[in-house]
Amino acid sequence: MILGILSDTHKKVGRAKKAIDMLLENGAEYLIHAGDIGKEEVLAYMESTRVPYTAVLGNNDRKLVPLKERYHLFTEPHYFCIGDLNVKLMHHPWFLSPDADLIVFGHTHKFSLECRTAGQLFLNPGEVCARNKPVSEAVLLKVLKDAWEVTHCQRRIKETTWHYNKKICERVVEHV
Repeated sequence: MILGILSDTHKKVGRAKKAIDMLLENGAEYLIHAGDIGKEEVLAYMESTRVPYTAVLGNNDRKLVPLKERYHLFTEPHYFCIGDLNVKLMHHPWFLSPDADLIVFGHTHKFSLECRTAGQLFLNPGEVCARNKPVSEAVLLKVLKDAWEVTHCQRRIKETTWHYNKKICERVVEHV
């Protein structure tokens, strides 16, 4: 399973679409947005891809709250499963307890990756909006049986080429 993970698109719909397109072109089978979406057009675009997705509201998404019933949009922290994978999704890094296999957050606008010895992965995909640096970011996460394959994807603004940096982390799966 390959997950496409993004956050902090804010009102940059064009950059969000480019990031989503890149994730899908690289095989993303599920999209996850960690908040500060900014505009309904980003949710509508994710919906139009026909790829399953989940998104959470960020601190700048007050205007999107009425749209929760129309899209796969939730308040934080939101727990859900993708197959056998337990996911916790939030915008703020306030609930960073290891109570899921994959813990995704946003808000800081900084790519962050922590592989725990118990097999949990804490992940912030960075910012799509390129507010704090002239780079748009997202993550491709390949969920393997015994590893997480994390690819940090970056594109300089006004350039078309994405650059990829891959890291492998051990994944521990308990068998019942």
